[in-house]
Amino acid sequence: MKNKSVHANPSKNRSPRHRSREFALQGLYEWLLNKDDAPVIIEHIRQAHGFDKADTGHFVTLVSGTIHQAETLRSEIVPHIDRSLDELSPVEHAILLLGAYELKNHIEIPYRVVINEAVELTKSFGGIDGHKFVNGVLDKIAAKLRPAEVEADRNK
Repeated sequence: MKNKSVHANPSKNRSPRHRSREFALQGLYEWLLNKDDAPVIIEHIRQAHGFDKADTGHFVTLVSGTIHQAETLRSEIVPHIDRSLDELSPVEHAILLLGAYELKNHIEIPYRVVINEAVELTKSFGGIDGHKFVNGVLDKIAAKLRPAEVEADRNK
């Protein structure tokens, strides 16, 4: 794993939406490790340096929605991974949950955008080749959750 902390400052020159995903990743990482409730995590992360540049509404939706739907989201992830959830790094686990949540609940965001954002988060905060793993898993989840969109994209 890279020597990057999941609590690193958000990237410069990123959109408010991307920053909301970076902070949501931090919140989900915290949740996976500490099991705090979503409102506690949200309030803690909102105090972080640079949060004012994030899309606050999207951040809150991502954290609270992902935590609330975690078991359902895990059932979407498990068939597509080659190990148990316990063997995933907390960063990859959090990114897969986040990506699965957006694929399932935010159909207004193109599936390619969801996957690309997850890959970028993994490149910034995950293991050396973690982005390839995340890309493959989310691509399979997208094919299941958004078959018409994926098919239309492949037929272009």
